[in-house]
Amino acid sequence: MMLDLRFIREHTDEVREALVKLASSAPIDEILSLDAQRRELLAEAESLKHRRNVVSKKIGQMKEKDQALIEEMRGVGDRIKELDGEISQVEAELNDLLLLVPNMPHPSVPVGKDESENVLVRTVGEPGQFDFEPLPHWDLGPTLDIIDFERGVKISGTRFYVLKGLGARLQRALVTWMIDVHVREHGYTEVYPPFLVQSKCLVGTGNLPKFADNLYRYEPDDLWMIPTAEVPVTNLHREEILPPGSLPIKYVSHTACFRREQMSAGRDTRGIKRGHQFDKVEMVRLVEPETSQEHLEELVADAERIAELLEIPHRVTEMCTGDLAFAAMKKYDVEMWAPGVQEWLEVSSCSNFGDFQARRADIRYRPEQGKKPRFVHTLNGSGLALPRVMIAIMEYYQQGDGSIVIPEVLRPYMDGLEVIAGRA
Repeated sequence: MMLDLRFIREHTDEVREALVKLASSAPIDEILSLDAQRRELLAEAESLKHRRNVVSKKIGQMKEKDQALIEEMRGVGDRIKELDGEISQVEAELNDLLLLVPNMPHPSVPVGKDESENVLVRTVGEPGQFDFEPLPHWDLGPTLDIIDFERGVKISGTRFYVLKGLGARLQRALVTWMIDVHVREHGYTEVYPPFLVQSKCLVGTGNLPKFADNLYRYEPDDLWMIPTAEVPVTNLHREEILPPGSLPIKYVSHTACFRREQMSAGRDTRGIKRGHQFDKVEMVRLVEPETSQEHLEELVADAERIAELLEIPHRVTEMCTGDLAFAAMKKYDVEMWAPGVQEWLEVSSCSNFGDFQARRADIRYRPEQGKKPRFVHTLNGSGLALPRVMIAIMEYYQQGDGSIVIPEVLRPYMDGLEVIAGRA
């Protein structure tokens, strides 16, 4: 399902207050009205079905059939059929509206109106001082012939680019190294999923219907290009009941990601910070509800570990209610310092969704043999997003002569190469 209908019904004021804190809206009045209508229809249908059962048994025992009673039961049957149709229609409308209700924030989330009131949790490392003016990556890349913006636009349009030579190799090295760290050090299982998914997968993770305009779709087959590996990986266990002892499940995945950046029109138009296609390493966890907050902190630590090993300053920010994602109940961002653009770049968003996605995707687990199934809690976080990590490396490790030093941890993945200098 999504947010629990019973919760909305029994905690309406709490839901309304949460929507104000989230700076969001949802059709709560319509939901409550349809819910009341549905329950009235169900009550009438159940009453008529009970009467039909009683009377049918009575007619069956009659030696001489009561034609008036039989005719009355025909009318009852017609009304039951009519009610079942009305109930199906109301339930479909109710389900559509429930999909528009965001997750409720965890009580520990700081209240704030927008991103300006997010809370800085910690900063690790100090932005280095340069004895020259650091260049932005959009100058460094073409000069070193590792990024080609013009040909990216020529073949695909705005917000596309081509990585070439040592630029393409640097990204490939990053992907392989990050996957290795998460598998070997952090205990994740690597998954390589399809890049095209069915609508119900995006409904399950909370991307549909709300964010349809930001997604790419192939309509004839009802397939959507994934905005993140979170979508196919979370849905690996859609409509499953996981056996006792199977949690936590920890997956890591590298995929291309596809997003229509129309919501950010006019923002970050230079460089590779915000594109319609980019690569990302994603971490996904399915856990028991009582442990999900602990797993969120671990997820953040796993993302931070990548920044630490790259020896690039980073910071962690907690999202306030006004900047919380639609499906998240608590969320942290990990940001790396990029001196050329003079920005802290978000390289990972780590979220605890509670049972929000699990209800929509029907992912449950059985705590013990014979016990009633419960919804899992799902979490995800980038581990990390490639374009912004590439920006941070290029700009933080640049030299006065325009070359780029390759971080030490990546050198074994680049055949020992230490510096990107000149055209490759």
